[in-house]
Formats: sequence, C-alpha cells, structure tokens
Amino acid sequence: MATYTPLEAPLPPLPEADIFTELQWKTLLSLADTVIPSITSQDAAKSPNQKTISTAEMESALATLKDAIEGPDAGNLAGQYLEENASSIPQFKESLHRILGQYVPQEGKNGLGFILTALNTRAGSLLLTGSATPIQDQPFDVREKIFQNWKTSRLAPLRVVYRALTLLFKKTWISLSPTICPVLGFPRVPVHGKPADGFDFQFLQFPPGEQPETVETDVVIVGSGCGGAVAAKNLAEAGHRVLVVEKSYHYPSKYFPMTQAHGPIHLFENGGACASDDGCMAVLAGSTWGGGGTINWSASLQTQSYVREEWADSGLPFFTSSEFQKSLDRVCERMGVNTESIKHNSGNQVILEGARKLGYSANTVPQNTANREHYCGYCTLGCASVTKQGPVATWLVDAANAGAVFIEGFHVDKVLFDTVDGGKVASGVEGVWTSRDTHLGTAGKDAVKRKVVIKAKRVIVSCGSLQSPLLLMRSGIKNPHLGRHLHLHPVLLAAAVFDKDIRPWEGACLTTVVNQFENLDGHGHGPKIEATTMIPVLYLSTFPWKDGFQYKMWASKLRHMTSFITLTRDRDTGRVYPDPVDGRLRIDYTVSPFDRNHMVEGLIAAAKIAYISGAKEFHTTYGDMPPFIRPAAVEDLEGHDEGVNNAALQAWIKELRRKAPLNPERGVFASAHQMGTCRMADSPKKGVVAPDGHVWGTRGLYVVDASVFPSASGVNPMVTNMAISDWTSRNIAKGLNRENVSKTARL
Repeated sequence: MATYTPLEAPLPPLPEADIFTELQWKTLLSLADTVIPSITSQDAAKSPNQKTISTAEMESALATLKDAIEGPDAGNLAGQYLEENASSIPQFKESLHRILGQYVPQEGKNGLGFILTALNTRAGSLLLTGSATPIQDQPFDVREKIFQNWKTSRLAPLRVVYRALTLLFKKTWISLSPTICPVLGFPRVPVHGKPADGFDFQFLQFPPGEQPETVETDVVIVGSGCGGAVAAKNLAEAGHRVLVVEKSYHYPSKYFPMTQAHGPIHLFENGGACASDDGCMAVLAGSTWGGGGTINWSASLQTQSYVREEWADSGLPFFTSSEFQKSLDRVCERMGVNTESIKHNSGNQVILEGARKLGYSANTVPQNTANREHYCGYCTLGCASVTKQGPVATWLVDAANAGAVFIEGFHVDKVLFDTVDGGKVASGVEGVWTSRDTHLGTAGKDAVKRKVVIKAKRVIVSCGSLQSPLLLMRSGIKNPHLGRHLHLHPVLLAAAVFDKDIRPWEGACLTTVVNQFENLDGHGHGPKIEATTMIPVLYLSTFPWKDGFQYKMWASKLRHMTSFITLTRDRDTGRVYPDPVDGRLRIDYTVSPFDRNHMVEGLIAAAKIAYISGAKEFHTTYGDMPPFIRPAAVEDLEGHDEGVNNAALQAWIKELRRKAPLNPERGVFASAHQMGTCRMADSPKKGVVAPDGHVWGTRGLYVVDASVFPSASGVNPMVTNMAISDWTSRNIAKGLNRENVSKTARL
C-alpha cells in the first residue's frame, strides 16, 4: 500500500471553554516536557529546561540511533529526535485540551486543576514538591526528581496524577511526534496488502426542527457492533423492519488505517482515554460503525468447553447444547474463519516456536478473513483492504441488503415503555441525533441536532458491556446486578528485544496463543499468552517511564521488538456506573491479587519463551520490575546451552515472584475485552437478562452483546458474542412471526 494515502477524517472541534488558566497550562506543559524532554549534552546545553546527559552518553545515543535509522539523513534525524520535547509539537497542547476537555470526567478535571493551582501557591508547592518555588521554574533535574517522587508519594491524589499524566503525555507525544515514526521506520500505511472499497452504507438524515422526529419500525437495535450487527442481519432477513442506531459515525475503508492521532478519537470509546477510577487500568473499546469488530485483530476463537459447562451449571443449559454450537459454527462460516490462510509474522512465530521448544501447549488462532491471507498489523486503526470480516464487511452488509435502515450519530437517552396488564413493555427509544457538519466531520458548529423518537415492537440493546448497563439505568431498570460483574480479561504487556530488524507492525497482530496456563486454579482461571498490536501509540505508551532519556532510547527499539500479553480470565470483577455529575461512563475495577498472581505466571512463561528464542532484553509494563538483560557471557559458552535454567534468568524470575501479587499502582494494566455487566441468569436474583435474552421485569426489551456473559469467556469474546446474538435474535424473529400470524388470524 506504499502509494496509498487514506483520507483524513476531521477531528471534532475543541471544547469552547478553556479548561485551565494560562498559568495552569504553563505548569501542565512543563510537566509534559519533564516526561518528554529535550535532551542535550552537558557541554552543549542551551536551556535550563533541557535534560542534560554526559557528552559520552550523548555520543553513544546518537551512534545507536544512527545505526538503527534508515536513510542518508540518519544523523540529523537522531539529533532532532533527542532534541524534541513535548511542547515543541504544535498540536500537543490542542490534543491535551481535547482529551482533558471532552473525555475526562469533571471530577478528574477538577482534581488536576486543583493540583495545578496548588503548585503555584507557596503552601501548595511546599506540600507537593518540598519547595516554595513553582515546579515550572525549577531547574530541569530538580523538576524531574520531584515528578519521579510522585510515583510513590504518600498522597494518593499525587500518585493518581503521576500515573494519568505519564500515560497521557507518552500517548500524545507518540501520536503527534514528527520524528518518532521516521526513527522507527514505521510507515504511514501497511506495506503489504491492497486497499479496497467497502460497502456503501446509507444513513437516515433529518432536517432541522424544534419538534421531535418520529420513526416507526418493528425492531430498533441500539449499537452496530458484533452483537447488534448479527441481530440486524437475522431479523431483517426474517422479513422484519429493522432500524440500527449508532452513537458514533461510519468511516469508509478509504479513511483506513487512520492516523495514530485521529484513530483513537474516531474509533474508540471515550476517544481512547477510558481508564479505571484508580488509573491503573487502560480500557480499549470500539465506538464506531461496526463497534469493536471494526478495531479488533481478527481473532476468532470459539467458547471453550469448560466455560460452556460453567455457564450451563449456573442454570443456562443452552451453552452446552447443540444449538449453541450451531450458532458458533454459523457465525464463523459467515466470516470465513480459518487457519489455513494464516501467515505468522515474526512476533507470532516467536511465541509458537518458543512454546514448542519449552513443551507448552500452543495453537494457531483462527482469523475472520474470508479464507484469505491478511498480513496487516494496522487493523486496530481500521482495515483498508476490507479483508477482516467484521460487522461492516458482513453482517451489516447483509442487513442492508435485506432492507435494514441505519442512523449514525444517534445517542439514545432512554428506552421507552408502555404499561400493559401492569407490566413494562418496551415501545421504542428516544435520543438526540447529531448530523455530520458541512466538512463531513462530526459534531461541528454547523451540525444539526434533533430529538428523535423511534417506536418499535422490540428494543435490542447492543451498546457493549460499558454502555448497555448505563442505558438500562437511564431507562429506569432496577436490578442489583446491573453494571456489576464486570470482567476485563486484564493483561500485562511485555516486549522482547532482539538484535535483528523485525518490523513487528508487519503481519497480523494475533495469530497464536499459548494456553498452557489457562487453568491454574483448576476452575478455568489463568492467563493465555498472545501477541498484540504493535502500533506505536498503543504499544509503547504502556511501558514504564523512568526518565525522558531512558524512555526515548527504549522506544527507539520498537523495530527490534516482539510482543506478549498475559490475557487473563479474571475470577474477580468490578463494575461500571454513571458519573454523578454528568452521567458519563465510570469504571471501578482493580485487578485482584488472585488474578495478578496468575498474570505473574504468564509473564514468567513469556520471559522463558523470549529467552529460548534468543531475545537480548525482556521488558514488562510492571514498573517496579527491572527488565531482564541477557548476560553477554552466556553467548561465549560453547557446547553448553542451559536454556531457561540460566542463572540470571532464574534470578529475575525469582525476583518477579517475590514481588507477586504485584502492586497495581506500579504497572499499566490494559483491557480490550469487556464482559458481564448485564449478565444472563435463570433468575432476576442472579442476573439482569433471562436465558432468552430479555431483560428481567420487562417485555420486548433485550440485551444482545458481551455484557450478557455469565462470567469471563476466557477467549477473545467476538465469536461467543455473535453466537449468543445469533440464537437470541433468531428467537426474537420467531416471536415476531408468531405475533404477526396471530394478528392476521384475528383479522
């Protein structure tokens, strides 16, 4: 795709009100320049705001970078990379303004603003820094030391600010830096594959007006992701009028892959800035046309037997029935799920071959690629080749061809109910539709906003595990389990660094899995080891920051890395709930000691795989654990290869186990799978949704997404989600058919 240039999707406008004063911004940007500093040698220092290193360190760093950078201008580029600081990037402040202004709860903004103000008072500065001098006026080395100390401050708010700001500054710098991608050799678009045009979706439009617009249909589906899309196909093909509404917007394949700066804003929930209340867990979820199926990595694993049995034993025998297996097979067949067309990239080959050498159970992960090769690591920013058979390439296309109607930019405020025979019967939804603006951007000043009421015989909520419970809460549903039992498949990430040039962004993200450790407790809880996306902003930003020089030099090694994640089937849970001020999503989840112990075992196994594969370094996203550096002496031993029994590796493993279960504040945990917040159960005393998918205490209201999972699926949840939706929506269609026959008979 070297000659292909995707279209650029305009960003939403910035918040009209500035969230900070000029002095607060000055302080915040000085902290950003502490995390991502301009680096110079001691004999060439031009400013007290630069990080100075010795001349020898500078010469060594420049030589290392020049050796890694391709092209005749390597020397200049290496110098520019080290000299660049965060605030020197023109869009950096604007990006912070957008993220903090639009995607951070008011409580978070207030807390950060309070600290920024306190840092500019004598008493506040003394308390927070130990000096009456404002932090932005301190010499760089003093400012850096103060900021580093916040990591372990006795004041919990400072620890939260440290975690939030380091992650925010790293992500913003990587997404906007003019130097990092040339330094890495990371191209704007994949070098393999060909761009292709996707289906031409059409969306309802509404004229300006003061009165609500009313639309009638048989079934309204709220959400276009994996669950909602399957339901749309089945119900439309059964002959029913189907209307799918989506709060986000559709971008055709000619916009893909999006840039690292724009992709999270347009494709991810909360602009890619979802995090748990304690700041320890970064949560990635889709929010675009096609939902998570537009940004996931093609992994198409069916639900394993021990999970199906666990769910059946909870009172849901459907999950061990032939009907559920038929649904699993049916959705896989529609997407062309296969293993035959897979070409493993370097990172997945390391996992597969390393596991073989260690005797670990490992398998190829089936892909939803229509039985075609899909050698692209960029799909989390959108699939330009339309090879990935997510909702926008399959289910929603089928639904459109069967007559389904679509609305984008429609935020549903609540489900509507009628009272019939004393019971609540869903009769539709209401919300606000926001058109695109005249530049085809979203939510611009000239965009049309219109209240819309949709009347329907059936309402299907498919907003995902983060948003479906919030919609039900706004609609007056009362159930003690609503929003509870949140499972996240938490992961810690790791990186193996090799001498060879790997270019890990080339090739499919996730095509192998080590399942040796998935049942550590005898009850189906434990980690799987998989690879992950190597898009710089999503991968590099999760790793620890010690100081700006260390971080820049470490990040520059990306082209020599392969990745690991410890995808853990979590036993213990959290919750989602609405922010008390503005109602937006809040996530209360801290990985439990039980589950963190399992993640440690996953990291140890990943370290062994990396070592046996010849890696020179092994890094993790747990900040209190130094990386393992392969001893040079091992290379000189001839005729004796002790493998993973190497004393240095075993000492590192012993130290990691000593730190177990790990302090959640000292690492970055991540989740790309959310499940369970409207869990299915055989009684309203045990869950939110009945075995047939309807919400307990209502008629005509269903939930069809991963929020209905009785517990964590243990595998990438797409296929399980789709299979449940397939079965549920087919039964909804049958119910509507019976009603139509009955109505006809009465006439």
